[in-house]
Amino acid sequence: MTEKLFYQDSHLAQFEAVVTNCQRKAAPDFPAEETHALYEVELSCTAFFPEGGGQYADTGTLGTARVLDVREEDGRIIHVTDAPLEVGSRVKGNIDWDERFMKMQQHTGEHIVSGLVQRRFGYNNVGFHLGSEDCTMDFNGEITREELVQLELEANRAVWKNLEVETVYPGEEELARMEYRSKIEIQGQVRIIVIPGYDSCACCAPHVVRTGEIGLIKLTNVQRYKGGVRVTMLCGVRALADYRVKQEQARAVSALLCAKENETAAAVEHLRRERDALKYELVEKEKKLVACRAELIPPGPDPVCVFPEDIEGESMRLLMNLVLDSGHCLCAVFHPVIADSAVKGDKEHKTYRYVIGSREQDMRALAKEFHTFFGGRGGGRPEMAQGTVNGKEEDIRTWIMEKAEGRE
Repeated sequence: MTEKLFYQDSHLAQFEAVVTNCQRKAAPDFPAEETHALYEVELSCTAFFPEGGGQYADTGTLGTARVLDVREEDGRIIHVTDAPLEVGSRVKGNIDWDERFMKMQQHTGEHIVSGLVQRRFGYNNVGFHLGSEDCTMDFNGEITREELVQLELEANRAVWKNLEVETVYPGEEELARMEYRSKIEIQGQVRIIVIPGYDSCACCAPHVVRTGEIGLIKLTNVQRYKGGVRVTMLCGVRALADYRVKQEQARAVSALLCAKENETAAAVEHLRRERDALKYELVEKEKKLVACRAELIPPGPDPVCVFPEDIEGESMRLLMNLVLDSGHCLCAVFHPVIADSAVKGDKEHKTYRYVIGSREQDMRALAKEFHTFFGGRGGGRPEMAQGTVNGKEEDIRTWIMEKAEGRE
């Protein structure tokens, strides 16, 4: 049985221990990118916390060996290292402290928030994940964004009070009288983490000594999840890093908008209104342009096939309808796709978006044959078809005109 120093002092970052076992590890059990030999090392005692309670394992060094993973099996703490250690030798262990402290900040913050949610709403924490970027908590009930703001404030009040985070190992009788959170049935000695006035929860992970060490609890999102909600949280160093990024982004946006950092939303709203007005003005001018373009085509019954580069989208359909209104039996409008204007290195062979309409012919049958001949795709209704095709303008025009006039 390995002595668990992380329970005696959660802030212990360095320690010494005797190597009690070292075996080469089978490669398939570890990520594929780790191609070199790996070893499973056991110690007389350790400050390395193995994965558990929703918190991933510590990393660091044992002597000159790098600790890549840690797990617990029947009371044995197994350290996965990238180099062997001599059995019976004494080694110095060093935990990656910044990472460990960050994880303790997130985990203790989660206890505060989950305790508050249970006391205020009666919801249980049914899922906790401490990821590489954020921390998520799943609750079996609804929490609105307005309630999330109040929850965040209450959680930070617990931080400001700098409460002692207590660790309790109750006996069976005392445990039976206690009220505490636990997602699983625990065999043997139960370890309870108590934050006075906020939470009591069975937990196997190390925590900060006082709530003030958390620094800040920021609840960044709430979304519906499996009949309840998933809350995303950042604590301490992660919250600070997130604030730094958002401040830099706000400063950059502020400079671009020539607005104060706390007034960028109003400036963006002003730009949005300007954009909408300009879009409306542009649409109206484009309608006039399309109408002028249609007037350049003499009225009559003959089919029309045009390839404008300055008319696209809805304007293609508008041009088609205006031409059909002037009496033409069919109108086909093609616009080159700029991103793929040349196909197979041939400048004349292009990809086109198209729209074809007629008041006399069934365009669905025509489009199907058109796609087969030019390798296109699309669909439509009897009076209009649209899609994309590949080909040369001359070949496409010839094919459309022949089909429209009924010639083979």
